[in-house]
Amino acid sequence: MDRVKNGIDIIRDNKNKIEGLRIGLITNYTGVDESLNSTIDILNKVGRLVCLFSPEHGVRGNFQAGAHVPDYIDEKTGIKVYSLYGDIKKPTGRMIKDIDTIIFDMQDVGVRFYTYLYTMAYAMQSAKEFDKKFIVLDRPNPIGGMKVEGNILDSKFSSFVGMYPIPVRYGLTIGELAMLLNQEFGIGCDLEVVKIAGWQRRMYFDDTQLNFIAPSPNIPNVDTAILYAGTCFFEGTNVSEGRGTTQPFQIIGAPWIDCYHLAEELNALNLEGAIFRPHYFTPTFSKYKGELCRGVQIHITDREAIEPFKIGIYLISKIYENYDEFEFLPPYKEGGRCFFDLLAGTNKLRKSVIDGTIEDYIEECKEDLKKFKNIRREYMIY
Repeated sequence: MDRVKNGIDIIRDNKNKIEGLRIGLITNYTGVDESLNSTIDILNKVGRLVCLFSPEHGVRGNFQAGAHVPDYIDEKTGIKVYSLYGDIKKPTGRMIKDIDTIIFDMQDVGVRFYTYLYTMAYAMQSAKEFDKKFIVLDRPNPIGGMKVEGNILDSKFSSFVGMYPIPVRYGLTIGELAMLLNQEFGIGCDLEVVKIAGWQRRMYFDDTQLNFIAPSPNIPNVDTAILYAGTCFFEGTNVSEGRGTTQPFQIIGAPWIDCYHLAEELNALNLEGAIFRPHYFTPTFSKYKGELCRGVQIHITDREAIEPFKIGIYLISKIYENYDEFEFLPPYKEGGRCFFDLLAGTNKLRKSVIDGTIEDYIEECKEDLKKFKNIRREYMIY
């Protein structure tokens, strides 16, 4: 099987697509061609790269999750970097006045919580507002393009970890998703997607023969990206999601959990595609820094069978049932929504955990997915 070629590989070999254009590039360290050459350096040679736009983590990956990213000068190229992860998330007229085209090239993870999606969406809105072309250099969905899972976000809970009514796992490439957002949610920018060559929907990233670069510091491999669709919910609780370890989102725990009992209860549910193993860990940062935590590691036994959204809900439910210490974290600001509800895109999930009605909620989610699946088909280009 031939190696997959990303959008940047296509552009690199067809320079006429961007000749003469003044470019503003939204990228980070995952923006590389098949030989791991930076998209920044490629476009700086074959095009007219005027400025860079930084998402969460910075264009070179030098900022930790959630850290404020300021405007700065890229030390390698000397090009101005405008932050889109701070007080300003949408390119302003001042930022893009000297460019013709915004190009987006970043590896996403195929999950609704991921902030890169909304950096892209805001930039598309800006492209529309200021009459600029928007080009997405497409990349594979690392967790495949077949499966769709989870609930549909309620627009009342729109935030930077979920802006649009799409499911947790949407089963589209970043380019396909851009097309859907542009049409279904009225962005309406002048959008072009540079297609991937050789990618098929059934492929996970490790089927592409490309080198996997962690899309952010806490997504080190494909299995983590798969489980992230369910275990990311723990970010809205006082249970560690494994940040500060080498296996974030694969291990879950807290100092007050009985890891053997939790693993036994979860394995008794016979959730497909996964086994839960009792696990001890001590985070080096984030929740419970320096404290011994007890919990479970989730081992994927079958990628096609596993339902990470469902696993995440059952994990939260079992911990809620058994431990009075468990808490949903309060809102950051008085009168705001709690972070768990923003991740969930609803307050129904939290209420179903509290009420013990998660099975009913999971069935309700399946019904909600049917409409999205029909819409999604119209934007599948592979």
